Amino acid sequence: MSALIEEGRAKVNLSLRVVGRRADGYHDLESVVAFADCADRLTLEPGGELKLTTTGPLAAACGDTADNLVIKAARLLAEAVPGLKLGAFALDKVLPVAAGIGGGSADAAAALRLLARLNDLPLDDPRIKKVALATGADVPVCLVSRACDMTGVGEQLLPLALPSMPCVMVNPRLPVATQDVFKALGLRNGELLVGVTDVIRAAAWPEEGRSIADWIEVLETVGNDLEAPAMRIEPVIGDVLQALRDSGGVKLARMSGSGATCFAIYSVPADAHAAAERIRRDHPGWWVHAGTLS
Repeated sequence: MSALIEEGRAKVNLSLRVVGRRADGYHDLESVVAFADCADRLTLEPGGELKLTTTGPLAAACGDTADNLVIKAARLLAEAVPGLKLGAFALDKVLPVAAGIGGGSADAAAALRLLARLNDLPLDDPRIKKVALATGADVPVCLVSRACDMTGVGEQLLPLALPSMPCVMVNPRLPVATQDVFKALGLRNGELLVGVTDVIRAAAWPEEGRSIADWIEVLETVGNDLEAPAMRIEPVIGDVLQALRDSGGVKLARMSGSGATCFAIYSVPADAHAAAERIRRDHPGWWVHAGTLS
């Protein structure tokens, strides 16, 4: 069988509310998740032992491949599915790591899609869904790789009809550990940030066919609860946000996930590309992508 290929698209949290911290220490969230048109590429050569090699401009940032989420997901699925056919993975890494855009989770999700194809398993197989969540909270939404309202600890997904949104994504090339950001948030086990009144007033996401302006209007009412604690850890996030907010035509700018990647949404692609060029010129050390979210 010839090699199989999947893309791991970058995930962007358009909004992120921390509902609270459960008794088991996990955090309940609600997040509108979109996906960008930039992606890592994962190839699977069927047969032989399970292994992973990395190439690409950010391969060095992946660290020890034995600890990579691609390998973790494959091993967990092999434990869940007797006789699972495996092979050699090759990852072309272009997305920054520990960046709040789910790069590792997207790669793990791509591995699960590849193994599902190789073994004739449907993606909604309960074993695949269970392994996705066990691999990481962002892996289930990256598995479907489409816009969703994500709730719980990442296991509850409501598909959304998001329009194609011109965007710029910027990362200052400084990793931010998710666990450090949640620690800085400082919630105790069992503590809630969202009460009954908040649930009643929760935003109603626009239906299919609504415009970018309609979405911006609703998204402006719900921010990212992790932005402030992440900025305390890496103040440069504030500089990234300011660079985006100073760009022409910007409609919304905020941090994605636990950072440090930030994004801005525009009405037209020309504004996004002009903003990206300016930021690249002013901050040549930053990772910058101009494209679309959907």
